[in-house]
Amino acid sequence: MEGCRHRHRHRHRHQENLILPKVGKLHRPHSEYLDQQFKTQRDVSSSSSSCLLSEWTNHCSELDAILLHLRTNLSQSALSWISRSFRAKSCLLNLNLALYSSSPDATASQSHTMQRILGEQLPRLTLHLRQIHNIRQYLETALCLEALVGDLEDAVFSSGNAPTVNMFTKLSTSMTLQDFGLKQERLFQAIKAMNDIEEIIINVEKSQQWHHLSQSVDHRVDRTLSVVRPEALAEHRVLLASLGWPPNLLTSKVEDGGISELPNPLVQMHGDEKKFYAQSFQVLCSLQKLQRRREVRKFVTLSQKECDKHLWPIDELVSPIAERMEYHFLKWAEQPEFIFALVYKMTRDYIVGVSDILQPLIDAARLSSYSANEAWVSAMVHMLSGFLTKMIFPDLAERYKEKDMKLEVMSLWLHLVDLMVGFDKRMRSLLRSETCLFLPDAERYPVISRGISVLIIFCDRPDWLKIWAKIELKDGWKKLKAELKDARAWLIDDKHRVDIDGSTVSENFLLASREDYKAPLISESAVRIAQGMIDRSRTLPAILARVKFVRLTVARFFWYFSKLLLMHCKNAELSPENSDAGALVRVCQSINAARYVESKLQEWSDDVSFSEMKIAEENSNIQKEEKGVGDGCFFEEEIEGFAELETNLLMEVIAVLLRQFENLTLGFNHNIDMDENLTPNIDSAAIKLTVSSGFIEALDTLRNQLHFLKLNLNAKDFSDSWRSVADGLDHFISGNIFASDVQFSRKQTHQFSTDMHALFLVFQPFCARPEAFFPCIRDILRLLTISKEEVNQLLVALTSTKCDKYVQCYGSYHLSIDQLNKILRSRKF
Repeated sequence: MEGCRHRHRHRHRHQENLILPKVGKLHRPHSEYLDQQFKTQRDVSSSSSSCLLSEWTNHCSELDAILLHLRTNLSQSALSWISRSFRAKSCLLNLNLALYSSSPDATASQSHTMQRILGEQLPRLTLHLRQIHNIRQYLETALCLEALVGDLEDAVFSSGNAPTVNMFTKLSTSMTLQDFGLKQERLFQAIKAMNDIEEIIINVEKSQQWHHLSQSVDHRVDRTLSVVRPEALAEHRVLLASLGWPPNLLTSKVEDGGISELPNPLVQMHGDEKKFYAQSFQVLCSLQKLQRRREVRKFVTLSQKECDKHLWPIDELVSPIAERMEYHFLKWAEQPEFIFALVYKMTRDYIVGVSDILQPLIDAARLSSYSANEAWVSAMVHMLSGFLTKMIFPDLAERYKEKDMKLEVMSLWLHLVDLMVGFDKRMRSLLRSETCLFLPDAERYPVISRGISVLIIFCDRPDWLKIWAKIELKDGWKKLKAELKDARAWLIDDKHRVDIDGSTVSENFLLASREDYKAPLISESAVRIAQGMIDRSRTLPAILARVKFVRLTVARFFWYFSKLLLMHCKNAELSPENSDAGALVRVCQSINAARYVESKLQEWSDDVSFSEMKIAEENSNIQKEEKGVGDGCFFEEEIEGFAELETNLLMEVIAVLLRQFENLTLGFNHNIDMDENLTPNIDSAAIKLTVSSGFIEALDTLRNQLHFLKLNLNAKDFSDSWRSVADGLDHFISGNIFASDVQFSRKQTHQFSTDMHALFLVFQPFCARPEAFFPCIRDILRLLTISKEEVNQLLVALTSTKCDKYVQCYGSYHLSIDQLNKILRSRKF
């Protein structure tokens, strides 16, 4: 503030009061001035003395008028301050009286006066003092800003005694480097003044007051910046042209597919050229830093622009190169590989000179976290993406709408995307050794900054992104159809070894590869094609664009693949009457493929990149446009779809096995009755029973089917299937017993036990205690082994209110009271 007051007094030094020296005692400057004017006696008597006297008289008159004006203003200000002083003095006197009245000798009226002063007048005095302080602070800030803005406008919009009204003149070849240097010095002064102003404005806005003052100053500074920046850029361009930038392209060798080494004018600078280029470079850097600082202050959300690594001076290097290169780009519209090769060649050849010459200038401008190499690569990539956006993709997008041109456009589009992906990797390789040392792995996170990817054009144009996604999806589905023509497409690899005795080695339930899932080759082809789509999506620099692309390609591709698996099963026509093994194999192929794809989708969703995409999707409006997304993983909907497909197909297989068993055991209970009628009164110890004839075929068919499933179904789904079959048989057999009127004699009991143990042996290869998976049959067998006395006791217990305790004592946990009563009353002794 003290510096602001000093500049303000300096600007109005002619308004200060003059203190006249005493007669005979002149100040040294005055005496020197008189000595210069009156050197001889003749000068005193000449007419020049009268002119000098007239000039001094007029000057004194002007000073007297100014002095009178100042005295008037001083009197008015003094009266204003005196009135405020009187009010403050009055309040202090009242406060003194109030304090006196608070003494023990004070009366009640004096005490009342003290309370009124403390409750009303003292807060009012505090408020007045605060207002006076705010007014003083506002005046000091306003005067300081007025002085700074005035100095800035004087420096920019005037040029001293020169006839021009602008500090800038068009730099021509006749202008000397000295003149250019003077202009740069004045630019530095203007930038310094704007930075000083910005410091004060930041403090003003932090206090959240005086908005009109800050808006007024911002308007005047913006008006100044609108003049300073274009002129500084124009002079920088003229300086570059005088240095020989951009270098000439050797068109003869370029057209032949080769590019010779190009000279670098930046490296060839020397002496004053290098000095003044450095000044101009730092001027642009300072202007950019100032503008970004003002943008961040005005709009807090723009603070993310700090991640933008573009630098104005380096953009000015690339701009004339782009104008020269566009001539060649237009000739290579049908051969885009030459375009990418030329841009990469130019970027690589000049990156060393850019780093050696420009990085020290960036460091001198105190632009932290900025790299000359990264800014150079980013500017070249931005230049190429601008050309593709303007000249290449609009034409391809229009031609894609024509049916007769669609196939040709699809091929060109995919070829161009391949070139873009490869170009981005090569450009990033130029930075990997230096500026990208501490960045994540480029293969996992290939694009960190929006400025280092040509594919940014798809982020800015969602309509082109949709076209690319459609082309990618059609191309992927075309590749999958080609894979389906292979005779081995649905082949299942069997990794299980069989011992000499026919028993299989213990299974590994830790599924990892396609062979572990026994998935057909077509499922691996589908995963590989989808993985390719995902890898291409990772090259997109914007996360929401990647989300959109994956939803339009990978998600829809797997939806089509699930329909393909379903149709593969429908053609098999699996049913209880169809004993063809091929139908069951087809269903197993689809189940295994669905299980394998589901595991891959879950594996991808667990990746950090897809977790970030899921969070970004939930925080955006994409979920309002597309199908609703849940709170789970990224591919939650696709995983649920394949899981549902597996469940439906598996339930269909289980239903077929149970229905076949039911068809083969229709007369099972009737045969038990017939056996009892044929052999009455036979001692149980002499009975050697075998499996019932009506049960043998059903068990044999079931065993063969389960063995076939074990060979063709993955371990996880086979484990679920045989357990479900066991549960279904448990309910089926026990339900038939409860629904029939069969009477269990000793022989029938032994026959039923024999049949059930034979059933358990069918499941013996899959677990150690198969009877544990038949809880109802196990309870029935236990009830059929108790004695007559225990049966009578249990029947009596069933009629009591505490029957559950008695039932549990006999080990029956899965049968209801009615079912227990049915079994107990069917016993024959």
